[in-house]
Amino acid sequence: MSAAEEGGVFHRARGRTLDAFPAEKESEWKGPFYFILGADPQFGLMKAWSTGDCDNGGDEWEQEIRLTEQAVQAINRLNPKPKFFVLCGDLIHATPGVKVVFSGHYHRNAGGTYQNLDMVVSSAIGCQLGRDPHGLRVVVVTAEKIVHRYYSLDELSEKGIEGDLMDLIKKK
Repeated sequence: MSAAEEGGVFHRARGRTLDAFPAEKESEWKGPFYFILGADPQFGLMKAWSTGDCDNGGDEWEQEIRLTEQAVQAINRLNPKPKFFVLCGDLIHATPGVKVVFSGHYHRNAGGTYQNLDMVVSSAIGCQLGRDPHGLRVVVVTAEKIVHRYYSLDELSEKGIEGDLMDLIKKK
């Protein structure tokens, strides 16, 4: 069965739309809708801000958790329901060191490094523009490092994730 098949029904894109959703639900315009945009729950900032130590604080999240729960409860009470909810911005009050940026859209594997920042471009599940097989990139993040590997769809489904990556996942 191909990746485009689901429950024996083959889905095709026509006119740059996908017929994978039930016709009565999502496949064509049904009129106005709305969605909710939430931004910057930034767990830990309120404590850091109140103590005046925004560079180091942020170890208490109680206020932000309460407010986020209040936001979810308010959204759940809405009628009609929003089409979807997007959460963006700072999720936690931290400045993690960005070491790797992952992207796609080039339809082939590529990348490079600039000033200790790795740019990793993953090839496509679908149409290939290079010699890479159809596939996915597995990314393992530990406290010490980020390890990634591109797998063909056949390789991933037949063999799974390699042992060295699995060992990293299992470390506590």
